Amino acid sequence: MTASVSHPNPSSPGLPDAEAVARFLRSHPSFLEDHPDLLSGLQVSHQAGGRTVSLVERQVDVLRQRYKALELRLAELLRHGEEHDAISGKLQRWLRPLLAVRDPLELPDRITAGLRESFTVPQVALRVWSLPAPTPARDWAQAVDAATMAWADAHTVPVCGPRGEDAAARWFDDGGASTRSMARIALRVGANPHAFGLLVLGSADVNRFDPSMGTAFLERIAEITSAALSRLLPAGD
Repeated sequence: MTASVSHPNPSSPGLPDAEAVARFLRSHPSFLEDHPDLLSGLQVSHQAGGRTVSLVERQVDVLRQRYKALELRLAELLRHGEEHDAISGKLQRWLRPLLAVRDPLELPDRITAGLRESFTVPQVALRVWSLPAPTPARDWAQAVDAATMAWADAHTVPVCGPRGEDAAARWFDDGGASTRSMARIALRVGANPHAFGLLVLGSADVNRFDPSMGTAFLERIAEITSAALSRLLPAGD
């Protein structure tokens, strides 16, 4: 004969209530271990189908579910680790050639070309201002409107979202005609409140630079790009 776990009838005289039983078991954690015949005979309802199983079977089932959850969590951690390794490899491939550049005027084109190739970003454009005279005759040194410079001063972290009417989209090769989403990355030296440039990434995919995406990786891009291009600025800036 097997025993069944159930709530004692509170109307039956002399029987403890459920809370009293729970308190007793908490106070005597080895009770069921000391009475193995009782443990093997206890029955509880199974989650699947409502059938009745022994307490031991139920515990095994709970442990099996926990093990499955841990397996899924481990798989997720491994996937994230692989993604981070892939990103680190791309970052290294982009950064290594920049360290070998001797002429600072070559850096802007190396930076934008590297972002296209290493990270498969279809549209990359860059503007740098506050340059010493004479200003180089390069695309990245073209004049920038005051509104764009004020925007860069006001944003210390990258901003992602739809193209909208952003003037920076016109810096792309097709004038932004195919651009549907953008990442705008202000460049500054350390904690300087004034930016000295703006890096913009674009895509025809409206979800490539979604407003809800994290910007931690783009912040690393901003730090590296800012550090490299600071060589173009006048001494002391």
